[in-house]
Amino acid sequence: MATRFVLCADDFALTRGVSRSILELLALGKLSATGAMTNRPHWKSLAGELSAFSGRADLGLHLNLTCAAPLGAMARLAPGGTFPKLGELARAAGASSAARAEIEAEIARQLDAFEEGLGRAPDFVDGHQHVHVLPGVRGAVLRAIQRRYPEGTIYLRDPADSASAIRQRGVAVGKALVIAGLAFGLRPQALRRGIRVNRGFSGVSPFDPARDFTADLRRFLIAPGPAHLVMCHPGHVDDELATLDPVIATRPLEHAALMAFVPPRGFEIARFSALF
Repeated sequence: MATRFVLCADDFALTRGVSRSILELLALGKLSATGAMTNRPHWKSLAGELSAFSGRADLGLHLNLTCAAPLGAMARLAPGGTFPKLGELARAAGASSAARAEIEAEIARQLDAFEEGLGRAPDFVDGHQHVHVLPGVRGAVLRAIQRRYPEGTIYLRDPADSASAIRQRGVAVGKALVIAGLAFGLRPQALRRGIRVNRGFSGVSPFDPARDFTADLRRFLIAPGPAHLVMCHPGHVDDELATLDPVIATRPLEHAALMAFVPPRGFEIARFSALF
């Protein structure tokens, strides 16, 4: 029997170019999931196109607390109307009850926007720059999922994997280990609340355009977990992207590699529900 894994593109709705890339890949069955940034102004106009893939791919919320503008006022975290950088968010979320209250409200707004756009709950939740695992954020995410959705109906991305698996893959090892450390304890916390999580995670990238992303895709399938999830960041570059995100040069390379990607023998791209 083939080893099934979720192949998930992050950042839908970040820009039109990124979103077009993801829609093209979904249409060809090259992805089995994507997470949407529902705080972005493109979300409302693109949600209808994404909804065409309901039932064919997992469509989730890519919780965003570090890029562009929030959906509501955040006097502590975004006094100028723009989210803070990751380090500032992490410090504020850990130290300020006012910041945590603002984060909880923004999570609700972004989930509301997803439900309004697709007319249903997300299939999963994850986070831009893995913000959903940060102290001061993860508790709010877990509470929101538990409060809003029936037990076991959506899943939460766990961006941790074993040090052994990360080292065997040999891609952005230090970065992957840091992310795994930040996510420590998320899985048992989620399971206690009846929230499903993936088991096995890869796709952490150095975002180096000199690398062979096709080869890295194959490395991401080394030592897969029993419910493995691989993230990726394809996109067509547009003028807007350069103003929003540092990951630019590698997005078209990932898009091209994914368009041509055929899983190695014994592996199969699948939705999360098919992993069990």
